[in-house]
Amino acid sequence: MNKNWVKVLVAAFFEVFWVIGLKHAYDFWTWSGTVISIIISFYAMIMAGRKLPVGTVYAVFVGLGTAGTVFSDIVFFGEPFKPAKIILILVLLAGVIGLKLVTSDKVEKGVDS
Repeated sequence: MNKNWVKVLVAAFFEVFWVIGLKHAYDFWTWSGTVISIIISFYAMIMAGRKLPVGTVYAVFVGLGTAGTVFSDIVFFGEPFKPAKIILILVLLAGVIGLKLVTSDKVEKGVDS
């Protein structure tokens, strides 16, 4: 895995925080953390998208962010555990992993290189 895919993982990690923050932020500090998470998340995703196929980057970003958010809701916020929900998230992750596997990591040269 190259550093651009690590950027996608970082972006998805911070996506979980800002999605949770949008629901649970209530004062200046929690909203500040939410905004900082949004900035880090989108910056990392945009930087990865400059070198990797944008469609794949976005699909992986959203898939991992969705899975992380559902997991966090169940573990930290008391969302009921439903097997159907977990199965559907696993199907989503299988699609994301499949997309990653069939996408070449060939770095595109552009104006910035």
